[in-house]
Order: sequence, then C-alpha cells, then structure tokens
Amino acid sequence: MKPKSIASINQLPEKEKEAIYTRFIPKELLQKFEIQSDFKDTEGRSLLTLRFNEGSTDVVLDLRHKYGAQDPLLYTHLTDTMNGQIHVLLYIVNDPDSPRFGVDKMPDGTKTEFGVFRRNLAEEEKALKAGLAPGQVRQGLRLLKHAIPAFDDFMQRLRHDVYFIDPLSYHNAIVFERYGFSYQKGRRLMIRINEGFTPESDLFSKLDNSTPFRKPSFHRSILGRSWAIHDCILGEPYSDVIMYKKIGRNAGLNTFPNAEW
Repeated sequence: MKPKSIASINQLPEKEKEAIYTRFIPKELLQKFEIQSDFKDTEGRSLLTLRFNEGSTDVVLDLRHKYGAQDPLLYTHLTDTMNGQIHVLLYIVNDPDSPRFGVDKMPDGTKTEFGVFRRNLAEEEKALKAGLAPGQVRQGLRLLKHAIPAFDDFMQRLRHDVYFIDPLSYHNAIVFERYGFSYQKGRRLMIRINEGFTPESDLFSKLDNSTPFRKPSFHRSILGRSWAIHDCILGEPYSDVIMYKKIGRNAGLNTFPNAEW
C-alpha cells in the first residue's frame, strides 16, 4: 500500500521518507542555491533534516542553503488531521542573503513565538521599515508560484484532493487567497477586517500614529494592515483562521479588493 498520511510516511525507511517529503521542495529553490539531489554539501554534510517521533503524525522539514546556516532556507511543519487530511502548520522560505532582524527573540534570548506571546518592538520596527511582514526575520524569496504547484503534486501523489494550511498573519491569508485557497474558518473575520479598515470605520480610526505600526496610510496596504493587526488593533491576536485548497480549483476569493502590497 502506498502511504497516504504523514503517520504512514514516518513508518517508512529513511531514504523512502526523504524521497517523499522532498517532493514538495520547489526545484527552483534547489537550482537557485545549487543544492544537489542528495541534499549534501561538497564535504558530504547533510543540508536536510527531517524531525519526527516514532509513530508520530507530524513531521518538520528543515533545509539549509549551507551547512551550519543560522536560519533555514525552507522550514515546513506538516501534520495529519483527525479526519485523515494533511494540514500545513508552518511554511517558511527565507532569503539567506538578506539582512536579518531579531524579531524571533527578546534581548535576553527568550523566543517570541512569532510575536504572539511577546514582542521585540525595536527589531519589529526595523523590520517594518525594511519592508518585512510580521514574523519575518529575513525577506522571503517570492517562490509561492512554484511552491504551491509542488505542494499540489505532493498531495496528489498521496491521493489527496484537498489540504489545509494555517495563515499565521493577515498578509499570509490574503496571499493564499490569490493562489486559490478558501476558508474553513475565518472568512467572516477577514470580511470584518476589510470593512473595519474603510474610512470612518473602527479599525481605520485606530490608525492614529500611537505606535509605529499604526500609521494612517496602513489601511490601504496588505503589509500595513498586517502590521496593525499584529499590533493588536483588533483587540486580540489574529488567530483561529484555517484555509484549504482543492487541487485543480481556484476558490476565487478576494476579501481585500484593489489591495496594494
């Protein structure tokens, strides 16, 4: 029987697991950083790490562009759902050659967990000024146009016609909309956010320059709104949003029409 779940893949021999999990790595990413098909550098050291516990229903894939790099080039966390679907909990692509901002840690080294539990405001302000989105330590590589088809192919090979993903921030959800995703949970919230940022509405009125993340012009842009929401302009963290994609279909959603990045 061919594996259909993360749990069943995790039971396979090491080489078979690697062959399956690396299918969703965009070939354009490997080509750009001249990563070989065995995922090893010229000294034979592995650039790829797969982390899972025996019998577990989830896996973390960590790919570095060079051995010992500070941040992953690609970091993905997948899990099985209770009803047998696959859920992407985290998908991050970093440009390792771009400047790094320490939004992931407090000055004492405590992790911020993407700014959800604590925030390094000084580093976040620097990241904002550099054009990064909330949670980013480095610029991305704008590879979603290649990553999503690769993921679709990975899912089809596992005989799935739909998969789920958590957008960690508002901007992630808007971008996933552009690539055909729909909402299992959170569509009403996204519509409410768009309405709230229209002139004279409640969120618009809170863009009052009270913090660097609440500039009046932020209502017009995806990035600006995302920073304001990260700054808790909603009165609570952005959470409980789950999206899904049906392979071969585009949901055609657009909760922020005429948006600029």
